[in-house]
Amino acid sequence: MRKYYISLKQGLARTDVLELSDSDFDYTVAEHETMLVEFFAPWCGHCQKLAPEYESAATQLKGTVPLAKVDCTVNSQTCGRFGVNGYPTLKIFRNGQEASAYDGPRSAEGIVSYMKKQAGPNSTPLHSQEGLDTFINNFDASVVGFFSRSDSVLLAEFKKAASAMRDSYRFAHTTGLELGLKHGVEAESVLLFRPPRLNSKFEENVLKFSDPISVSSLRRFIRDNIYGMCPHLTSENKDNLKNRDLVTAYYNVDYLRNPKGSNYWRNRILKVATQFQSRGLSFSVADRQEFQDDLEEDFGISPSDGAELPLITIRTREGHKYIMQEEFTRDGKALEKFLEDYFAGKLKRFLKSEPRPENNNGPVKVVVAETFEEIVNDPTKDVLIEFYAPWCGHCKNLEPKYTELGEQLADDHNIVIAKMDATANDVPSNYDGAREVKDLLSFLKKEATHPPILSVTRDDL
Repeated sequence: MRKYYISLKQGLARTDVLELSDSDFDYTVAEHETMLVEFFAPWCGHCQKLAPEYESAATQLKGTVPLAKVDCTVNSQTCGRFGVNGYPTLKIFRNGQEASAYDGPRSAEGIVSYMKKQAGPNSTPLHSQEGLDTFINNFDASVVGFFSRSDSVLLAEFKKAASAMRDSYRFAHTTGLELGLKHGVEAESVLLFRPPRLNSKFEENVLKFSDPISVSSLRRFIRDNIYGMCPHLTSENKDNLKNRDLVTAYYNVDYLRNPKGSNYWRNRILKVATQFQSRGLSFSVADRQEFQDDLEEDFGISPSDGAELPLITIRTREGHKYIMQEEFTRDGKALEKFLEDYFAGKLKRFLKSEPRPENNNGPVKVVVAETFEEIVNDPTKDVLIEFYAPWCGHCKNLEPKYTELGEQLADDHNIVIAKMDATANDVPSNYDGAREVKDLLSFLKKEATHPPILSVTRDDL
């Protein structure tokens, strides 16, 4: 039975998210070629945060891919069958069968983009030049296979690769080699078309895959080439670009309303990028408004700080951060100097840090980013440091136990018990064990250079 919700404020409100139960789950899911299902609990904060995004995505995808939800607090049989042990859990179903876990974005736009790739065949068949042109004229990159006949062995391998990677990339194929003539296709081959909006004179816009076709070889080719020299960084692809030393130019990037203006600055970034691409740096452009929260959180940059010209940052794979202080110049000279200084080791890292504490004599030492090296990386001490958030309930529960631990070890000058506010300082955490005093002491006894000296003897430790 499909259910609808009643809003007391707005009267009868119809939802585009199907609500499924133990009694109708199998029947309803089997009706659809592709369906996304959220397994949730009403009390779950993450589920509540996802709800409006999921609803919006369902409306946008109506008629393409249905979205459904299952309340696991009242439909335990279905949730148990599919191994749901955390909320929300999202799974993709095809023709009634579980196909894969959904590991895409949790925003409405991200869900829509991700699930559109799930709709229809793994690889779209193309039958005309117009069909090819329409397919590759897309906001995202396109991978197209050109084959001579429908029973081609290479086509079978291509479809296998498309099935394995459809979550991430767009695939199409044709058995008419003539459709690829204007792109230099003379025999069976695969071409990668970068998004037309990112075409430039600084790099090839169409790349040919020349290795034998297999899932692994094609995956490697796409991964290494799809973004090009200077991709458009978005909230949807940022995780794919984070494991690199990345230069990002933030400005008003809007390829829907202002493609010419967006590329005006990108071309100036590209011109400089050509000089540094062999030195291990990657480049990207991003919309400043889309990433303003990240800029404020990670770099302390407010919306009013030089918003007209591109703002340049570097974030390395180790998490080191740098900001170009000089104003961006149209000739690229300021950016060139910034990058030369980076490679020469002349730049000062940006470090988000609280002020040094005036009094730090308590049983638990307060560490800020500016004092991290001298306290935590002191080679003469063993240091156990807690990274906490002031609003975190688990952290508040741990506080008295952690203070007790510090008091017990107050006379041990070889061990430092410390804490850092992770919301206000830059530094990663390490310990991921249990949080009782005895567990923390056990960890220290195992890892410390010298056996811990306890101030108070307790029978229960």
